[in-house]
Amino acid sequence: MKKIAVVTATRAEYGLLSPVIRELRKRESNELKVSLIATGTHLSSEYGMTIDEIGERIDHRIRIPVKSDTALDISANQAEVLVRFTRLFMEEAFDAVLLLGDRYESLAIAVAAGNTLTPVFHLCGGDTTEGAIDEWIRHAISKISYLHFTTNEESRRRVIQLGEDPARVFNFGSTSIDNIFALSADSKEKALESIGLDACRYALCTYHPATMEGCQVDGQIAQLLEAVRAFPDISFIVTKSNADQGGARINELLDEAARNTANLHVYASLGTKRYLSLLRYSEFVLGNSSSGIIEAPSFSVPTVNIGDRQKGRLQCESVINCEPDRDSIIRAIRLALSDAFREKCRDVVNPYGDGHAAERIARQSVETVMNGRIDLKKKFYDL
Repeated sequence: MKKIAVVTATRAEYGLLSPVIRELRKRESNELKVSLIATGTHLSSEYGMTIDEIGERIDHRIRIPVKSDTALDISANQAEVLVRFTRLFMEEAFDAVLLLGDRYESLAIAVAAGNTLTPVFHLCGGDTTEGAIDEWIRHAISKISYLHFTTNEESRRRVIQLGEDPARVFNFGSTSIDNIFALSADSKEKALESIGLDACRYALCTYHPATMEGCQVDGQIAQLLEAVRAFPDISFIVTKSNADQGGARINELLDEAARNTANLHVYASLGTKRYLSLLRYSEFVLGNSSSGIIEAPSFSVPTVNIGDRQKGRLQCESVINCEPDRDSIIRAIRLALSDAFREKCRDVVNPYGDGHAAERIARQSVETVMNGRIDLKKKFYDL
């Protein structure tokens, strides 16, 4: 029997992987098993215990430390991940493991796969995010990987530029677009009611640490909150930061501010369906999450993208980039709320796919595993 594993460590990652997991499991048989491995913040109450939101069979639960206040914390976490996943891969002898993106624990998992000669199939390689350590982690995972599923043509070309054979690099689009097409949205009223809010004008907000800039989160969050308070007629629905270095401090500051800021509402996690339902009806998206770049344009919703975390990522004209200071953020929000800019957003075309990425990824993954011709002695592809 052939065995494919899929690893998920965070809520955002699972949202992108869930359509791929469903498509892979449609192809399960006596000859193929698809195992889901849940780890990371999914198993942490501090980050919302999001394993409870996973609607799929979970085959392995790998508890790892998630404290990420310092570089030493992250390195210690990676060491633990490397050992635990090496042991798992040795025991299970998977024929391939699917990893998404650029998390520091994903790099350790990829190294464990390399050490055990487990082929890595990598989603979302080739993107650039110059303000975060995700940038180099993502490219490092690409070099460890055998198959590559990029979200756009620019990223596909970058992976090939890294020396990967074009025959193993596929631009199938982003699975986030699959979710938009596949999930039936709740009404605005129902979505707001589900998080305890009455009918209102609102914006969605997520702010992660710009990890290449060091931990400057206190000042950045202070500037963000001043901008939020400048728009008292808009409710800001905030999802907490991830487990990057500085993320816990951001969440602490947000919780503290929510206690005395009437229009600020903070949640550990919203879940994919509820998040996309709220996104559909939001006035704009605020922060520095990739969701504002990749998903918001499909709803013609403006995005105010703060700072350099997403710098270099392929963007639509619905994205307004601004500096991480109060005045810049306020100017960008005013532009996002203007009738002229909202009209402009109605005409944008999302470059991240057509809603069929997961089906193509699953088909290619299964075909590659079942034909038994994977050769990990990769030849460097010279341009």
